[in-house]
Amino acid sequence: MERAVRAIQSLLPSTLPPSLRTTPANLYQVLSRAPGGGVGQRVHQIRWAEKGIRNCYWQVTRTRLKLEGNHGKAWGKLYWKGSSYLEEAAVILPAYTGKQISDQEERIPGSLKYKWSAGSS
Repeated sequence: MERAVRAIQSLLPSTLPPSLRTTPANLYQVLSRAPGGGVGQRVHQIRWAEKGIRNCYWQVTRTRLKLEGNHGKAWGKLYWKGSSYLEEAAVILPAYTGKQISDQEERIPGSLKYKWSAGSS
């Protein structure tokens, strides 16, 4: 088994294209790994988890990828858990699942500036 893994790895280029990498990357590289350009995918910024922000994500609705998934444009709807007026009023909701912030799709900001990963934070 180990021999087969080494044989397959020897066939791959030394630097993998964005579509084959599994590490966090810019938004377009993460979306280029998914079928259909990432439409329908949930993605989040890595820094949200580092700041303790949980169960937040963008639901991707449309993409326009270019340069092998290194650049492009992406649109989606933002889902954000907790906060806003509920915490200010000290209202605690059991098993609060998350609130859709965007009614309409909007362009996803910070696509190149931050590291992204698939799933929710």
